[in-house]
Amino acid sequence: MQKIPATVITGFLGAGKTTLIRNLLQNADGRRIALVINEFGDLGVDGDILKGCGVETCREEDVVELTNGCICCTVADDFIPTMEKLLERSDRLDHIVIETSGLALPQPLVAAFNWPEVKARVTVDGVVTVIDAAAVAAGRFADDEEKVQAAREADLSLDHDNPLEELFEDQIRAADLLVLNKADLVDADTLARVKSQVEAEAGRKLTVVSAENGKLPADVLLGLKAGTEDLIATRRSHHEIHHADGHSHDHEDFESFVAETGEIENVEAFVEGLRAVIADHGVLRLKGFACVRGKPMRLIVQAVGGRIETYFDRPWGPGEARETRLVVIGLHDAIDDGEAAIRAAIAGLGAPAASQAAE
Repeated sequence: MQKIPATVITGFLGAGKTTLIRNLLQNADGRRIALVINEFGDLGVDGDILKGCGVETCREEDVVELTNGCICCTVADDFIPTMEKLLERSDRLDHIVIETSGLALPQPLVAAFNWPEVKARVTVDGVVTVIDAAAVAAGRFADDEEKVQAAREADLSLDHDNPLEELFEDQIRAADLLVLNKADLVDADTLARVKSQVEAEAGRKLTVVSAENGKLPADVLLGLKAGTEDLIATRRSHHEIHHADGHSHDHEDFESFVAETGEIENVEAFVEGLRAVIADHGVLRLKGFACVRGKPMRLIVQAVGGRIETYFDRPWGPGEARETRLVVIGLHDAIDDGEAAIRAAIAGLGAPAASQAAE
């Protein structure tokens, strides 16, 4: 029987992976696609967003969420059993799409496709790495040794071992296709410079495409026929090199938690309040749902750095709790001590209770 192709979609925090997948599902041209989503943190935001996209290919039974931590650490416990269940379905799938966490290393996940239980029936059609072109243009995740050295000489207190840059590089190294997302936020010359930079970091020839709001034809993302499981050993990550020296692997560099509040009164004021929280506490990524007073639909909140996007995605369901819940992700040293303050600040952005407002 022909192997089912699987596409691994990876990318840094806030690059636009979920938006890209949502657009893919809405333009799947009749393909039966199953999703496996590896969410970082306690709130399965991405799965809930995709389940609510309102098209046939977003059926709840087609979306599987793995929320027990980084998939590269739980391959045997979570990924393999999940794949086996998908393969046992009576309605044969046309394609499997796996969205990794924004903190995940793609290499161990792709290598897991070589497990006998999976390899006989599934092949990695390709690894698609989504990149925030505007963020890279601003130098947030560039790995320029000369600039790093100059910064070291200017500031002896600088952290010389930046895990974000290593993760960014690893996700590029694993790719078969690079998507420069949010291309509309930079001019043509800047986009060309970003393309040259990521091509250099890949260390090999790659197909690079640009996108606005994650909009690309399905045929661009699917059908690469790369067989990446047979190639991934040549694309070693920093983690794999480090681990080969006997070091253990964890994600202590990152911290995540859920912050909650009630209804919000004004979207613009809420966004400005979140922007202040992000700036004050060094938050890398913030995403979740908000309940806006008087609005029947749920507000999606997506933030990376100081850039915050919001949109209404679907009506609140019958009996569904109308609340505001946000996942906060940042570097451990930056936000761990400030967790209580961040929770309190976000809680304070909620509207007064209806009874108090009436008074």
